[in-house]
Amino acid sequence: MVVPVQPTVDPLKAARRAGDPDCDVYLTGTVFLDIIFTGLDSAPVRGTESWARGMGSSPGGVANMATALARLGLHTSLAAAFGDDHYGEYCWDTLEGGEGIDLTSSRTVPGWHTPVTVSMAYEGERTMVSHGHEPPPDADAPDGGAPSCPPRARAAIASLTPGTHAPWIARAARSGTRIFADVGWDDTGRWDLAALPDLEHCEAFLPNAQEAMRYTRTSCPRAAARALTEHVPLAVVTLGADGAYAVDGRTGETAEVPAIEVEALDPTGAGDVFVAGFVTGTLADWPLADRLAFAGLTAALSVQEFGGSLSAPGWAEVGAWWRRVREFDEQDPAALRRYSFLEALLPAASRPWPLRRAVPTIGFRSA
Repeated sequence: MVVPVQPTVDPLKAARRAGDPDCDVYLTGTVFLDIIFTGLDSAPVRGTESWARGMGSSPGGVANMATALARLGLHTSLAAAFGDDHYGEYCWDTLEGGEGIDLTSSRTVPGWHTPVTVSMAYEGERTMVSHGHEPPPDADAPDGGAPSCPPRARAAIASLTPGTHAPWIARAARSGTRIFADVGWDDTGRWDLAALPDLEHCEAFLPNAQEAMRYTRTSCPRAAARALTEHVPLAVVTLGADGAYAVDGRTGETAEVPAIEVEALDPTGAGDVFVAGFVTGTLADWPLADRLAFAGLTAALSVQEFGGSLSAPGWAEVGAWWRRVREFDEQDPAALRRYSFLEALLPAASRPWPLRRAVPTIGFRSA
């Protein structure tokens, strides 16, 4: 049974005006069924059988970011292909009915099976095995599955691939959609920004430190961020355990926020959650440092739980964290002030901390 998640906060309430797009954020990509094994003491050893103490299942791939956005109260539209198998039906029902994500731009593909990823979490790391095939082309979507005319939206999130051009990005940008982009590892080893032709249409680029330094031929992530503003207005570089650094090339403003120290159980989807948090703060017109702080907080909350979309926090989790950290007498006052902007946004207490969401899902029937 799918139980809808009801966001308790609209972070864009003050920014909404008559005539605004119905969609806050548009995404397109591949949805996987993620099966997550948890409670492993070590990596599986060849020739042996390993038993996990827990497991969870959830939509993964681009669904991680879509879920993170929806749980933060943004009206989210996802364009993706879904198999007509039980896995595809489960992912569709979970995203549309459980998370409130608009799937009007998505399609079900007869005879195509849903891509699957099995993730094994141990020692704060993960090992994944995936299987899947490209869906057959959609005659009405010449861009490889993305609608030829994306819906009007405040923002869109694009995952750039070296050497690949996605025409929908330029079309969306021309319609006034603000494009936020991340990027995957360049398997070619060229690390050439010219191989990312759609970057010119983006408002913000959010690589990690290694990616940023390789693309800019620099040895410092902060220097890399500054160099990237020659190609995109806003550069945000994630620094892992050191937090994140951002440069707004239009104003010259910079911001750096340290990471929150947490016990990381599973990093799956943390990067997607970070981007979702940053986009939320940007659309709400928060100061740059607040956007970085919020993105880092949501990512930190996600790694304390298992799974990708399973672990994406909503406002109830953010509120529970804020109430919890203020209970400790020895908290650094400056650190608390860093997150005081949350006070006016958070809902009343409704759930205990910590929360555990990762439970087996497929195979159960609704009552």
